[in-house]
Amino acid sequence: MAATAAFKGAKNSRWRRFVLKPFVFVQFFFGIGLLAIALKQFRRKNTHPAQSPELIAKDWEILYYRIIPFRAISRAWGWLTNCHLPVWARQPLLGLYARTFNCNLEEATDGNLDNYSCLAEFFRRKLKNGVRPIDPASTVVAPSDGTVLNFGRVTAGMMEQVKGVSYSLGEFLGPAYWRNGPEVQPAGQTELEYEKSLLVNKDNDLFHCVIYLAPGDYHCFHSPVDWTVNFRRHFPGALLSVNPSIAKWVAGLFSLNERAVYVGRWKHGFFSMTPVGATNVGSIRVYADDKLRTNCTKWALPLPYYDRYMGPTESDSDEIPLHKGEIFGEFNLGSTIVLIFEAPKDFEFNIRPGEKIRMGQSLHLTGSSVKQEAAAH
Repeated sequence: MAATAAFKGAKNSRWRRFVLKPFVFVQFFFGIGLLAIALKQFRRKNTHPAQSPELIAKDWEILYYRIIPFRAISRAWGWLTNCHLPVWARQPLLGLYARTFNCNLEEATDGNLDNYSCLAEFFRRKLKNGVRPIDPASTVVAPSDGTVLNFGRVTAGMMEQVKGVSYSLGEFLGPAYWRNGPEVQPAGQTELEYEKSLLVNKDNDLFHCVIYLAPGDYHCFHSPVDWTVNFRRHFPGALLSVNPSIAKWVAGLFSLNERAVYVGRWKHGFFSMTPVGATNVGSIRVYADDKLRTNCTKWALPLPYYDRYMGPTESDSDEIPLHKGEIFGEFNLGSTIVLIFEAPKDFEFNIRPGEKIRMGQSLHLTGSSVKQEAAAH
């Protein structure tokens, strides 16, 4: 008995020394770090990063933030939203979600909540024909419903995430291997040189546009132009929130998150469209790319990125021709779409940061919109 008690005492002592104490120690400093982040977030609440750049997250804050198991949380959320709902629960639960996030059921192909077997099915609801007309005069239309975070020219290889917070074009897209298969990127290539290397016509400029999809928005995304996709790069990445308040805080947020970069050509040259994952939105589905698998464990996808060549010479895949307004894929919940494309220097957006837009509306000035502006003046 005495020996058994001594053994249990020694076992409990080892448990406290090697497991309990380190756990409490880690929790203490983790809590202190989160408290510091919360205090800074309170200061940031009504402050724009362009006015106070010192409030942009430091490396240690991002490290603490990334410790939170967002990928596991997102997989759990995905499982939960795919759970079958009994018919009696659909009206109260889905109705609560629709009211909370201002979902317009009158636009849905099926406005009867009893016909949606789970929350994920409701997220992916399709719209009636004609409720999102595609602007025939525009060459670039909105790929989805959402809120404009930012847009403009790519400057010296950098893009504005929100005003005052920039991120690298090269870090977001990765090495420019998509033209002739794998190749060695020039050593010491600057951000500006990388930007210029993407241009098919050296007289053009690169432009970008970031659109945030809120939980209540239509969750499918469509092709914004007539183009052909010939390459896809999947970055497993993190699943941090892409809420505009976080985008103002974490520089390079979109380069940290999971994303699927689709690259191809349109009438002016280079074009790319990237759906970006986020917390609870790990699932990105692209209808013409059934090999894409998102929100997997780190052990399943250990590399920084995975490439798929879709050129006509590939035996297992073909190029994906897309027409303006054609459905391309879907998110589970909401996230972000990043467009990066080549266009003539006189290309001009006709949207504003923070503006709510609808899929199919023009993103740039067209002949008709220029005439309307001239008439207004």
